[in-house]
Amino acid sequence: MRALIIVDVQNDFCPGGALPAPEGDRVVPVLNTIIGRFPLVVASRDWHPEGTVHFEKWPAHCVENTYGADYHPDLKTEKIDTHLLKGTGNVDDGYSAFEATNSDLEKLLREKGVKEVYIGGLTTEYCVKSTAADSLKKGFRTFLVTDAIEGVRQNPGDTEKAIDEMAGMGVGMVSSDQI
Repeated sequence: MRALIIVDVQNDFCPGGALPAPEGDRVVPVLNTIIGRFPLVVASRDWHPEGTVHFEKWPAHCVENTYGADYHPDLKTEKIDTHLLKGTGNVDDGYSAFEATNSDLEKLLREKGVKEVYIGGLTTEYCVKSTAADSLKKGFRTFLVTDAIEGVRQNPGDTEKAIDEMAGMGVGMVSSDQI
């Protein structure tokens, strides 16, 4: 059994958003193409309160119940089985989908018999990388869908470095046409 984890494909992480990946919206058609190939699809969203220490490091983004926190309008959300909310408290947390506060992702995956996890979404250097690292730590075979990710590119080379780090941890690299 395998699952797709869609990480934070939200308006604030796409062009025009509060903390955009320069080409964040390009992952949407790729994810829409592969979403039907998985028996289980989960998606995470940053869901920050208006006042959080998280915003001491980052511009305010993905504030709960705002347009910025909504999924990108073209993402086929009707095919998502479970919606995860993370970063919901007044603490600097919520990078990994495994840190969701409304559902226990590891428990869900184990109950469904998932052995392999495929990850796509935003942003490569932070939430995607944290989700991949946690997936490995919890014993799942973990794959990064390389054409379904995009970095925020805060510093030159960050995205490529994050991909190399994930590969070094043991994350498999696949393109959408290999799924």
